[in-house]
Amino acid sequence: MSLLEQYEQQYAALIAEITAHIGRLQQNTTERNELCTKIDASLSEAQELLEQMGLEVRELNPLQRSNFNNKIQVAQAELKRLQGEYKQTKDRLRSQANSFTTLDLAGSGDYYEDVAISNDQRQRLLENSERIERTGNRLNEGYRVAIETEALGAQVLNDLHHQRETLQGARARLRETNADLGRASRTLNSMMLRALREKVVLYGVGICFVVAVGVSLYLTFAPSSTAATS
Repeated sequence: MSLLEQYEQQYAALIAEITAHIGRLQQNTTERNELCTKIDASLSEAQELLEQMGLEVRELNPLQRSNFNNKIQVAQAELKRLQGEYKQTKDRLRSQANSFTTLDLAGSGDYYEDVAISNDQRQRLLENSERIERTGNRLNEGYRVAIETEALGAQVLNDLHHQRETLQGARARLRETNADLGRASRTLNSMMLRALREKVVLYGVGICFVVAVGVSLYLTFAPSSTAATS
């Protein structure tokens, strides 16, 4: 398991813990200080984990970096939502505490207020449970998409590797073909030069033969012509 996957699991566990603590805080005011301390510490730890994940992502290749950056953005948005919910819960509890003080001073209507608060707490607990389930589904869906994207990226890289090997083989064959054409061209030029030299030699021999025949004829008939004249 890589370091980023460990950070991701730790972050998911922290988010679940923070969500559970906020749900308990909304229905249990007796442990308010303890729960707030735990939530504050977990929020800080979750933010530090996101920062560590951002540093680790820089060491990945471009495709993996893009996938993990998207996951970090989703995680950051979820953390901001929990921070806002936590703040709203504390504000509501503070407002309820002020209302309880006023009711104690007035000394009336306690039973009806308790019933209303209990119903409100049950409703918020249901909402928190649904929100936790939706968050888990989004994380699972994001993880599934990341796995599929990683597999697709690996397949694309594999295809590119094969294409690169094919191009390198074609380039090598092209170089060999060019070398063969160069050798054939040099051989053809050598043959043409040899044929030209042979043709020149043949023409020279022919001319010499014609000259020799002419001289022989001249020497043969020239004395006879001189004797006849005499």
